[in-house]
Amino acid sequence: MNLLKFNDIAPNFSLPDHDGENIHLSDYLGQRVLIYFYPKAMTPGCTVQACGLRDNMDKLKKAGVEVLGISTDKPEKLLQFAEKELINFTLLSDANHEVSQKFGVWGKKIFMGKNYDGIHRTSFLIDKRGRIEKVFNNFNTTNHHSIILSYLQQQ
Repeated sequence: MNLLKFNDIAPNFSLPDHDGENIHLSDYLGQRVLIYFYPKAMTPGCTVQACGLRDNMDKLKKAGVEVLGISTDKPEKLLQFAEKELINFTLLSDANHEVSQKFGVWGKKIFMGKNYDGIHRTSFLIDKRGRIEKVFNNFNTTNHHSIILSYLQQQ
């Protein structure tokens, strides 16, 4: 894995959202964007993480931050997840993990003694110029939103 770092240019991408519409990162130039990569929709940890962001969306918007969640799930599953959990931000499907690789979050993982390739739970705050402002990779699913909000309040 070659994780992007502070001041790197965020690679542009186009991915389908949970409604099947293509979303381009370049559409967000001039805005701050939190891109958070998560392993799998509708699993306990990913649900807690998404709901933490959902419940704090007003604070994130007030700080001028848009949120994009990216997993390798198909758009249909993302739609089910968004509807079930009332997700109020955009979920994107990186089914071929190309974007995950570009951001350096795709790699070897171990779970219950099994080795496999997957997404490492990581978030990137991208500034208005399209550069990485902050990488968040030291959190758990329950405090993810708190760590991001704390960072934003310090700015």
